[in-house]
Amino acid sequence: MFGAVSLVVANPFTLLAQDSKQSLVNYEIVDVIQSKSIPKSLTGKRGDKKRGEALMIQRSKGNCLACHQVSLFEEKAKTDPNAYGDMGEVGPTLDKVAKRYKEGQLRLLLVDAKQVFPETIMPSFYRVENLHRVGKKFKDKPILGPQEIEDVLSFLLSLK
Repeated sequence: MFGAVSLVVANPFTLLAQDSKQSLVNYEIVDVIQSKSIPKSLTGKRGDKKRGEALMIQRSKGNCLACHQVSLFEEKAKTDPNAYGDMGEVGPTLDKVAKRYKEGQLRLLLVDAKQVFPETIMPSFYRVENLHRVGKKFKDKPILGPQEIEDVLSFLLSLK
C-alpha cells in the first residue's frame, strides 16, 4: 500500500529465550511506502555495541560471520582466527550497512528478514512462528532475545 501505514504485531505469547529467562516482547512492523521497519526498540533501551559484536561472532547465537563479511574483523582474525576467521560469502558484506539501511530497517532484518526479503536464507533471529525444520530443543524459542537484538543492532549501526 503506497502512503498507508499498516501495523503487524508479533505473537504476544510469553516464551523463554534459549539461554535466559527473557520473554518475547510485542513489536510493530511499520510499512510506509513499502519501506518496512521496526522503528521502536524492543526493550526501550539502546543496545551495547561490544555485546553486539560478541553475539555476531558467537557460533551458537548470532553466527553472522557464517554468511557475512565484515572488513573490520579481518585484522582481528589475524590474532583470533577461531573467533573472527572463516567469514562467509553467502550474504552481502556488512561494511557500511548503517549507510544502506535505517535503524528500524536493520532491526526488522534481525527480527525477521523474510519480511523484507521473502526468499532469503537468513534466519529470523526473533520470530518463533511458522518456521520449518526447527529442532525440538529450539522450538518456540528465539535465537536472540530482545536485548540481544538491540545489542547486535548497536554494533551494526557503528558500521558506517
